[in-house]
Amino acid sequence: MSKISTLELEERKAGKDLYSYQKGAIDKIFKAFEESPDDYHLLYQLPTGGGKTVIFSEIVRQYLKHHKKKVLVMTHRIELCKQTSNMLTEFAVHNKVIDSKADLSDQAEYSCFVAMVETLNNRLNDDKLDISDIGLVIIDEAHYNSFTKLFKFFSQSFILGVTATPLSSSVELPMTDNYDELIVGESIESLIDNGFLARANMYSYNVGLTSLVVGANGDYTVKSSEDLYTDNDMLSKLIQAYEERSKGKKTLIFNNGINTSLHVYDTFRRAGYPIAHLDNTNTKKERALILKWFKNTPDAILTSVSILTTGFDEPTVESIILNRATKSLTLYYQMIGRGSRILKDKKTFDVIDLGNNFHRFGAWGDDLDWQKIFKSPYYYLDSLLSDEELESNFRYEMPDELRAEFSKSKVVYFDVQKTYVESVRAGASSKVVLERSIEQHARICIENSEDVYDALALAKMLGDDIDFRIGRYTKCISKSTYNFVEWLKGDYRKKLNAYLRANFDTVFEDIHGYPPED
Repeated sequence: MSKISTLELEERKAGKDLYSYQKGAIDKIFKAFEESPDDYHLLYQLPTGGGKTVIFSEIVRQYLKHHKKKVLVMTHRIELCKQTSNMLTEFAVHNKVIDSKADLSDQAEYSCFVAMVETLNNRLNDDKLDISDIGLVIIDEAHYNSFTKLFKFFSQSFILGVTATPLSSSVELPMTDNYDELIVGESIESLIDNGFLARANMYSYNVGLTSLVVGANGDYTVKSSEDLYTDNDMLSKLIQAYEERSKGKKTLIFNNGINTSLHVYDTFRRAGYPIAHLDNTNTKKERALILKWFKNTPDAILTSVSILTTGFDEPTVESIILNRATKSLTLYYQMIGRGSRILKDKKTFDVIDLGNNFHRFGAWGDDLDWQKIFKSPYYYLDSLLSDEELESNFRYEMPDELRAEFSKSKVVYFDVQKTYVESVRAGASSKVVLERSIEQHARICIENSEDVYDALALAKMLGDDIDFRIGRYTKCISKSTYNFVEWLKGDYRKKLNAYLRANFDTVFEDIHGYPPED
């Protein structure tokens, strides 16, 4: 590519309403243009909300001003096509959207084209679009692999891919195979510190995921996800988490599967909350009406599948609920990024994780080594903990409201695994674990009661803790058929109630030093 004079560089730096980090990124990218061959493949990373479209729109403007070649911008969704075209127009770039209905008879009048992958692929295979003078190809959301099949058409073009997460959506097609270099942009933490993004308050609720099945694409299948997340216990946990952390806040709920989202919609609607459901079967008109309602309703809840992970920008979102598990770092960042847009009176937003994603990937905004992930994606993916490993580190934490009912107890946690190991080493039966667990549960109930009826009422509130302990116990003894686990849960509850009735007076006196009043 031809060199650019110092005068032209100074002119470029002036930009159009660009922040300093955006100008710095543009300078780095143009430097790569100048120092690399015409067919160089460059990847640029910038977090969601950092303004990738602004940056590459300014790059297009400057490129067209200083080069006698054309530019092509590729996206993977029609909504992104239109948004990109509008942004380029704001930067005074005369552009044409190539969709399935586009008339290409006037293509010679344009120096910039915006196209969706599949449409472009069809037009190129039909030889309907002249690409002989395309000098620069920009690929938005470059981590999607659908773009790579088009690279053969642009063997002599400079390709610039932009993404928030330089990790391929397919394990089999690492980005390092298709790009020569990665430029890492501003970090999430830096954008937060400088007031460009809102900070995420993360709340994680432990969920058993071992029933989930991983599909051919490397992520959990829709069917196994729907089996788990449409279960009444999970729907109850979702409502509970919403009421504890998000009630009254504008909330986006992400699910894996349309059926799950519809179950969520019905559950919240029956509970009297303002909610709408959106998926890719909605018409354009329906989508527009739903998003307008969501924008204008302060405490609105919108449940969806993956349709809002890209190309959706609603700064008034205050809470994100991940009602799904994913093995995709990119999807994890995309979902949370929908709440990161700042407003005058919005500096933080809440994230509720119901898929152990926080434990798997770390907090949103952690200082990830993108260069290392780009160069060695297999190493990164292999280092992620399995669901079994994640869950072995869990410990049940009582919700604040429930913990208040047991305020007189200093410790309410019981380590099933530790007790099991100690019992086995001592030559005792594994049943000792459940006996000691029941004694500990009974003790904290009695500790916070005046009579046996109070204690029995408290015992009823321990359902989640009991289920967690039974789950941990059955893993220890390697016996976890559905019927056996369900029987154990019921048996535990009966034995806890029987223990309270038989031992209330004795335990009460042991705790307080005097018998309970008659």
